[in-house]
Amino acid sequence: MTNQKYTLHTHTIGFDGRNTVAEMLCRAKELGFTTIGISNHFIVHPNIKQSRMYSHSVRGGYNNIYSDSFDEVMQKFVPHYTEIEKIKSEYSDMTILRGMEVDFFHTPQWRRDFEKCISILKPDYIIGSSHFIEYDGQILNSHDWKNADIETQNILLKSYWNKLSDAAQSGLFTWMAHLDLPKKVGLGRDDKWAKYEHSAIESIAKIGGAIEINTGLYKTDCYEPYPSNRILQMVANKNIPVLISDDAHAAEKIGRHFDEAENLIYQFNLKRFEKIK
Repeated sequence: MTNQKYTLHTHTIGFDGRNTVAEMLCRAKELGFTTIGISNHFIVHPNIKQSRMYSHSVRGGYNNIYSDSFDEVMQKFVPHYTEIEKIKSEYSDMTILRGMEVDFFHTPQWRRDFEKCISILKPDYIIGSSHFIEYDGQILNSHDWKNADIETQNILLKSYWNKLSDAAQSGLFTWMAHLDLPKKVGLGRDDKWAKYEHSAIESIAKIGGAIEINTGLYKTDCYEPYPSNRILQMVANKNIPVLISDDAHAAEKIGRHFDEAENLIYQFNLKRFEKIK
């Protein structure tokens, strides 16, 4: 039985989720959750629509999560946040929050434009993530990394961990999402990456940040959360707070594997994240 009665990392239809905001709230209420946050992807890069992942997303029908300008992403988020505000009155017994999952890019212009958007949208929280790496004039999604040669994979993985460190140090994010994302495509599992993981953990600890235990990586034959036990031990050593995230892209995924994640919190004696009010 999980002690966490809230979920904050969720996605809805109109972005890359399969259910409406109302359907997600209804499911959370059925589970006895007192709080839900909707945190759709906020991914802006001028070359994002030239990426292989964008072409794939067009075929899959979820390309709305990618924008090549901040004006475009605002056209999506303003009505989305308005919808969340309107529906709050129907769920007076629940706390409903407006979040976003943001892909970090470390150019000064990206930060200026992002902060301008945030000043208008005023999200309740911001999840930091990194699904893309800029390399050799391209913007590569994690699914592209697995098809690269070994030398390029190593460059990309180093860039990934350095980017997470930069994202944490930016101070923009409430917590960092699915830290060891590369393992979703079978990369970065061996011990040689521990020093890079440790550097990112150090950056998160220095700014008083937090991380999530993301229960979204699930295969039919086994359950495996992000991050790995190796990283969780580093997190425990630095007393970094954690929360459980289902990363739910459908209503039936809300709360999935929270019990297993709860066991990890006890196993590593992890500090709990203080729920956003």
